[in-house]
Amino acid sequence: MSKEKDNPINTGLENMEPNETSQEASGISVAKTNDVADINSVDQNANSGENHKRKTAEKTAPANVASINLNNAEQEIQANIASADATDTNAKAKILASGAGAQNTVIEIKDLTKDYGGGRGIFDLNFEVRKGETFGFVGTNGSGKTTTIRHIMGFLRQDKGEVKVNGLDAWKHSCEIKENVEYVPGEIAFPDLPTGTEFLRSQAELLGLKDMSYANKIIERLQLDPSANLKRMSKGMKQKTALVAALMADKEILILDEPTTGLDPLMRITFLDILREEKERGKTIFMSSQMFDELEGLCDRVAMILNGHIIDIVEVSKIKNRGFRTFKVEFTNPTDYKNFKRRKFEIVRDQEKYNQVTVKVDSENVNELFKALTHYDVKFISEVKYNLEKYFREVLLRQKEEKNV
Repeated sequence: MSKEKDNPINTGLENMEPNETSQEASGISVAKTNDVADINSVDQNANSGENHKRKTAEKTAPANVASINLNNAEQEIQANIASADATDTNAKAKILASGAGAQNTVIEIKDLTKDYGGGRGIFDLNFEVRKGETFGFVGTNGSGKTTTIRHIMGFLRQDKGEVKVNGLDAWKHSCEIKENVEYVPGEIAFPDLPTGTEFLRSQAELLGLKDMSYANKIIERLQLDPSANLKRMSKGMKQKTALVAALMADKEILILDEPTTGLDPLMRITFLDILREEKERGKTIFMSSQMFDELEGLCDRVAMILNGHIIDIVEVSKIKNRGFRTFKVEFTNPTDYKNFKRRKFEIVRDQEKYNQVTVKVDSENVNELFKALTHYDVKFISEVKYNLEKYFREVLLRQKEEKNV
């Protein structure tokens, strides 16, 4: 058991009253008791007219920019429709579909290339992340996941191609984009602050957050002690602190670079549950990982990147609902094994040494298989589960075979 779980931390954030000598910044009043900051405490009088106008202007600026871009897109679509032949209904449909897709796209990447030389970098990446979608990005270390994410965040300038977030160029409008993005980097580097509480407080002040109730919930669910020394935190505690800092902002887009790194199995499950709740609230989530299972259980679509190239993008629902199922059946004697093989079931693997066959059957015909097996002495039967990892392994194998042809 972790220390946090054995000794749950009562942060005292809900019931503490603001200290009269507490410092005030960005409308947040801070109090300390036993080195735990009351990040919930808010100075109710810190909403002067000028501050309120400035905050309002800062927060609405990105929305206004997005609104202008959306209006321009709608005008362009209408102009294209007007210029199309009135009898060409297919052309009009394509124009409308492309416009609707553009408005529904949150992250758009076209021909993205960053070449570091020696075959290192990312090359001609093309994909989009739709509004409200959870998009997984899987690959090994050095495959290009972090480089791609840094381009989305506007930290790197591409050699070629386009990266847009909410219709804005990621490099040119990096500041505006970050107004709507929660981000957890793959490598966490904290500022020189004494405790996790001080860090979360500084982040809250930077963001102008007043209501920290959601941050408190995340702290409790992740069993984080924010009063711990920031530099002496374990990898897991640092990861939890970074996750709280990102999620407490409650923004529309989450960009997470291997966010479960350092979390123990129970906290990993808890965090993935939190992400599912974020998805239900309409958040758009882009998440990289080396673990197929966590992406399969969370994402709508998953892209695999290898050596800087996108191998394939698949809808997870198609992995889970393929229309057929596969079963491994072993018989107690060779006679039943041979007699079953005479039936018209599709055998995808045959192991005579073990009196064993692997059968592929349409989902609606599973009952027929089990009915047939009642006529034989079966030693065991088990379903061979198909998952995301197997799918991508098959894709890689096919590509390798095509290159060798």
